[in-house]
Amino acid sequence: MNKQVPVSLAAVALAGLMSLPAFAQSQLTVVNFGGANGNAQKKAYYEPFEKQTGSKLVTVEYNGEQAKVKAMVEAKNVTWDVVEVESPDMGRGCDEGLFEKLDYSKIVDKAALAPKAAVTECGVGIFVWSTVMAYNADKLKDAPKTWADFWDTKKYPGKRGMRKGARYNVEFALMADGVKPEDVYKVLATKEGADRAFKKLGELKPSIQWWEAGAQPPQFLVAGDVVMSTAYNGRIDAAQREGKNLRVQWVNQIYDLEYFGIVKGSPNKDNAYKFLKLVLSADHQGEYAKNIAYGPTNTQALAKLDAKTLGNLPTATGNMKGAIEFNIKFWADQGEALEKRFAAWATQ
Repeated sequence: MNKQVPVSLAAVALAGLMSLPAFAQSQLTVVNFGGANGNAQKKAYYEPFEKQTGSKLVTVEYNGEQAKVKAMVEAKNVTWDVVEVESPDMGRGCDEGLFEKLDYSKIVDKAALAPKAAVTECGVGIFVWSTVMAYNADKLKDAPKTWADFWDTKKYPGKRGMRKGARYNVEFALMADGVKPEDVYKVLATKEGADRAFKKLGELKPSIQWWEAGAQPPQFLVAGDVVMSTAYNGRIDAAQREGKNLRVQWVNQIYDLEYFGIVKGSPNKDNAYKFLKLVLSADHQGEYAKNIAYGPTNTQALAKLDAKTLGNLPTATGNMKGAIEFNIKFWADQGEALEKRFAAWATQ
């Protein structure tokens, strides 16, 4: 009997080892930014993926810390598979070799995706979101109509909520000062244009209440701390779904894309491709847009949405009038200098 024990143990160990690859293939770790977006992804993507494939999907929330991805890749100890990435970080991460170069034949027909920026070498655009002007309709009966109105503290007395950083604020400042949307980045690229943006921000500075997290603008508006605020449109949508009478003024919104990328060296790459294929399908993109007001990148999803849902999306025809696409290249080239200037200016 004793002689058989090692054999039995060896058999158990061998069986365990043989089952490891199968187990590894049956799971997937997806990293997102949490909040209303994370909840919408759960309903539209995660739960259906588990149901359809029988795979276990593990979710992790983060704040966009690309250093964590880099550490995993460099240590060759990758525990994340698919990561949600903001546009400036997607290009940077691709250049640094942090993400797999995508085989689109395993995901989606590129021709179905829009805008063009949805298709990149290492990341596929999963939704369009935007930074907008928002206000509380219970407290402000005469809705602001332009960024000049946002700056007009005589016509609209009270505080303004703005994100604590240069990004978006300098663009809005120039439009408030009369620069046409299509000329904003051309003007901002000059020293005179940057000076003009900061001068315009200076006019509003005494009335600004800064926000640093996306959840804050709706809170400020509901509490009456600010009369209007810049905000991420999905956060206002989430507050509206909770019964808050907040409104979005879409004029000259700045829209951007969010991406999914597969971490370089992912142990579950095949499953990651299956997941991306589901995410980019028209049915699941449509389901996502029903749960949060972010625009699908698969244009075929639009036919699956009712008029009310479509009207709340950044990509709705009426909402895109005068819209600006966030210029990734500009911010990659000049963002660091502008953010440093903003940090110094904000403390003056």
